[in-house]
Amino acid sequence: MSQQVSSSTDKIIVDRSRSHRNRAVNRAVKATRERLQHGDHGSRAFDRDLLVMHLTTALQSASITPYLIVAITIVGSYFNDDLRLIGWAFMALVLHAANTLLQRFALRQNITNENARKWQHVLLSGQAILGFGWAAFSIQTCGACSPDNYSLFKGAILLVVLSFTALSCFMLRRSVPVTFAPVIVTLVGNAALGGSIFDVGLLAMLCVAVAFFVIVTDRMYMSNIKLLSFQSEKDDLIAELETAKSMSDEARRRAEEANLAKSRFLASMSHELRTPLNAILGFSEVIATEVMGPLNNPTYKEYVNDIHRSGQHLLNLINEILDLSRIEAGRYELQEEAISLLDIAEDCIGMVQLRARGKNITITEVFESSLPDVWADEKSMRQVVLNLLSNAVKFTPQGGEIQVKAGWTSTGGQYVAIKDNGPGIPEDEIPVVLSAFGQGSIAIKSAEQGTGLGLPIVQAIMAKHDGQFILKSKLREGTEVIAILPAKRVLQTVPAVEDAQAVERKKRSFA
Repeated sequence: MSQQVSSSTDKIIVDRSRSHRNRAVNRAVKATRERLQHGDHGSRAFDRDLLVMHLTTALQSASITPYLIVAITIVGSYFNDDLRLIGWAFMALVLHAANTLLQRFALRQNITNENARKWQHVLLSGQAILGFGWAAFSIQTCGACSPDNYSLFKGAILLVVLSFTALSCFMLRRSVPVTFAPVIVTLVGNAALGGSIFDVGLLAMLCVAVAFFVIVTDRMYMSNIKLLSFQSEKDDLIAELETAKSMSDEARRRAEEANLAKSRFLASMSHELRTPLNAILGFSEVIATEVMGPLNNPTYKEYVNDIHRSGQHLLNLINEILDLSRIEAGRYELQEEAISLLDIAEDCIGMVQLRARGKNITITEVFESSLPDVWADEKSMRQVVLNLLSNAVKFTPQGGEIQVKAGWTSTGGQYVAIKDNGPGIPEDEIPVVLSAFGQGSIAIKSAEQGTGLGLPIVQAIMAKHDGQFILKSKLREGTEVIAILPAKRVLQTVPAVEDAQAVERKKRSFA
């Protein structure tokens, strides 16, 4: 039975039911770190993203090219009425439609980092096909107009097309030189075959413009890489934060479940633990008091007294553990009523007076008179004062002094303060003694070691009353503890309300 309970408890504590939700996030974090830490190959990690962005941008601007081709044909027809320009326009529209269909097809495919290079080459081939169309435009001639005017017209058009290509295709690396390589080759051939000075000038101008736009698009490409890198790093941080938060939530959930299971177990064991202890205490007390007859062996009587003291100590320990577990489990209910802090403090002093006299300790009282009652749980407040007094008596040396104060706070509440001249607590150990089962070095060395639950229980009880617990201590100077109840729990004295007949009689007597 115990093995089954242990295994089920372990399952609750090490439950990893949410771990599968973190695998995708972990994989994303790992992949992002790998691709950002590859040094010179870092840009290749974004080839797929850049291709998708290029395809989206190119398809959005695809409708501009037909209008541009039509406008070029109309303006060119003003200079040249040759039908060859219309034939070129038809060819250019066909090539543009073919390139657009290729881009649409590529966008529908599953482009990954592995096959991104292949698709990049395919799309560059489409750009080269467009370049042949513009190369055909660059060799157009005009018999009815002057060559210089027509060369100027072709140069202006090629510059516009070059600018448009650079802006719409900069995320496809090397798209500008690939698109205009056929144009440059055609112009070089035309100049070599006896072209005019205007053809040579057009070639030089276009070469300089292509070189300029290659530099500009490369800078834009690298800037886009950096933006994607920053975005990826941000996503990486977000993913890590989500993973850490998920792990933290899971760890907190398991800790809360384990703590709740512990508290429920301890609270439910109250009857099972106390019943045998009551029997041990009862029978040991009967034997120690020799109710059923004298004990002839004095050693047996000493053993019985040891049994009774040990049982009493164990019962106090169990009561403290159960009190703390009920508080943690939210099952500690206050039975509030009007009580007097002065009466509680005096009663608790009387309870520890015998132990204090045994150590020759003097307990002095400094109480403010006429303190009104407070609205609180009498049993809990009695436990608070008694725990604090017991600690003071326990750690105060022979012939020491304990001072107990009760009175008003500056905010209108009431307090009980207990100060001793014992060994004190080192400053770095104060958080330890205020934690459950925590004991300072002085308490560990003391012959009267406790459970380390007294002060945490006091803290919890005062928190239940919306009050405050303060511990002040200095090594070799003593310790002072203060339990404070807020002003809203102080019951002010209200004069009695007179009935109507008494008020009327007073009025007649004065009249």
